[in-house]
Amino acid sequence: MHLPSAGGLLALAHTIAAAAAATTTVTLYLPGTPAPLTLSARTHATLTSLGARLSAPLSDVHTFVFRNVTAGSYLVDVHSPTDGFAPLRVDVSEEAEDGVVAKVEAWETFRGNDWDNKGEALALRKGSDGSSGFEVRALGRKTYFMERPKFSLLSILMNPMILMGLVSMVIFVGLPKLVENMDPETRAEWEATQKENPMNSILSSAGGQQQANPLGNFDMAAYLAGSNKKESGSSSPAPAEAKPKNQGVRR
Repeated sequence: MHLPSAGGLLALAHTIAAAAAATTTVTLYLPGTPAPLTLSARTHATLTSLGARLSAPLSDVHTFVFRNVTAGSYLVDVHSPTDGFAPLRVDVSEEAEDGVVAKVEAWETFRGNDWDNKGEALALRKGSDGSSGFEVRALGRKTYFMERPKFSLLSILMNPMILMGLVSMVIFVGLPKLVENMDPETRAEWEATQKENPMNSILSSAGGQQQANPLGNFDMAAYLAGSNKKESGSSSPAPAEAKPKNQGVRR
């Protein structure tokens, strides 16, 4: 059995230490609303990048902790069957050679947004255990079913057909009352105007009596021009003489 040399073990330890130093931890906090205790047990968060995908469950202190995150740019999504949360963009910088801790920054984003359009960076939040992280924003409850509308008398009265019927009823009931309260001169003038209206002859009819066509002598052009009926001075043209009938030739 071939055992690795001391130099090989030292190089392997150095590689592991360098890889551990190049990773960092990303922590996400849930907001106070909705209450974290009301969320489903299936609630979890994902940290996605090109060729990499990390998942973190909801912890007892209502946080999502991603460990051993390498340098890069990631998209954070919080998945919950009952509530929606805004996605985040998280950038993890590389650790400097002088031992400076990797810098973690986060921005709120949305689907279809240009990846270079970052906007305002989110502020770091200190947790009860002393760790730093970012708070995700709640978008509201998810609705899977449409609530059936309840019966409302107001919705029936606001129907356009009902409103038209009510207005017509007010006109039919209120117009005779308005005419009765007119002074005699105004009422006489209104009745004279109604008598001159040619449409009244169409609508009015004697009970059970056959009347001539009221539109027989109606001149639409004169009515639209506002002039009176044509004077009856012009005599009607004489009827044309009857043409002799063509008689057939008998053979």
